[in-house]
Amino acid sequence: MASHRKSRTPGPRVAGIRTPALATAALTSVALLSQTADASPGEDRPSLEEVEKKVGDLYRQAESATEKYNAAKEKTTKQRKRVDTLLDDVAKRTQKLNEARSELGSYAAAQYRTGAGMPDTATFLLAETPQDIFDQRQVLDRMTGRQKAAVDDYVTQQTETMKKRQEATESLRTLTETQGDLKTAKATVQKKLADARELLSKLTAEEKARLAAIEKRKQEEAARKAAELARQQAEQEQAREEAAQQGGGTSEGSGSTGSTETPPADSSYGTKAEKALAFARAQIGKPYVWGATGPGSYDCSGLTQAAWKAAGVSLPRTTYDQVNAGTTVPVSQARPGDLVFFYDDVTHVGIYIGNGMMIHAPKPGTYVREESIYYDGDSAIHSIVRPA
Repeated sequence: MASHRKSRTPGPRVAGIRTPALATAALTSVALLSQTADASPGEDRPSLEEVEKKVGDLYRQAESATEKYNAAKEKTTKQRKRVDTLLDDVAKRTQKLNEARSELGSYAAAQYRTGAGMPDTATFLLAETPQDIFDQRQVLDRMTGRQKAAVDDYVTQQTETMKKRQEATESLRTLTETQGDLKTAKATVQKKLADARELLSKLTAEEKARLAAIEKRKQEEAARKAAELARQQAEQEQAREEAAQQGGGTSEGSGSTGSTETPPADSSYGTKAEKALAFARAQIGKPYVWGATGPGSYDCSGLTQAAWKAAGVSLPRTTYDQVNAGTTVPVSQARPGDLVFFYDDVTHVGIYIGNGMMIHAPKPGTYVREESIYYDGDSAIHSIVRPA
């Protein structure tokens, strides 16, 4: 069966935001499996490899929807704060407008008591917009200095109040839209996870055991690749040390198979990375919960954000933004603390700890753990980003 991911030429990837596309093929596959799971023993059933692929696809689609949910939640929170601020401002300006209107009213009443004709200031109380007021230029000419000052204050308060009311209306409209995006993303996550659970529930005990064996073989291969990366990195470090002893410099790119533009070693980065890793290690064993940012549970980007926050570095909330929050480096030159991003739609992230290993929050039903960065194969790795 064909791979679920496009093949890629070897070498470092350039980090960037791609628009995640939730494939519909997996839903069709679920329907197909639902039909075949209850079939008689003589009928064809999907292979375990096909089941594993379909479940993996659904989990990745759920993770993609989770990052959309995280983005929509963050946007909704910011928009709600903006709306609250604007509404408070409108209330304050409305009060000032009423005070200015009251002052104009006192002038109008005084003119009326003295037997004047149409009170000059009353004309402005009948005006609905600032333009209506400016159209009464002949009235302005007959006013005293204090009356004109009162009119100026009234016009200013009315103009600003109308402006803020319009801003508040537009912000409320935007808030409604982001709340809709949030609801849609949440429903998508829940649907994908439900489909994956249903698919797994149709397996027999024997099939589940065989599926676990397949997963074990994948983990063993991932561990082998991690050990190979660790060996390569150790050789590079030794070459750098030898070059330094011989006065040949300490180029970070020495002996690498990737870019030679990797930032030079920075002692401050190492200090921050140690703090980030210490935090991440303390979270091992806590459950993955989509949309969670701690302290009791995390999703993948929630964990990396919290870890680097503990080191005094502010990362964006989502994988789509975190991937651009630093400098891209080759896999061969990954250092502890670097962020490891996965998949072409950049929907998963872990924090590198060295020797080809990382700490990450994998997926629903699992816990924060240490794992090879090759846990889903070489082609799953999107990029390595140094955040500070």
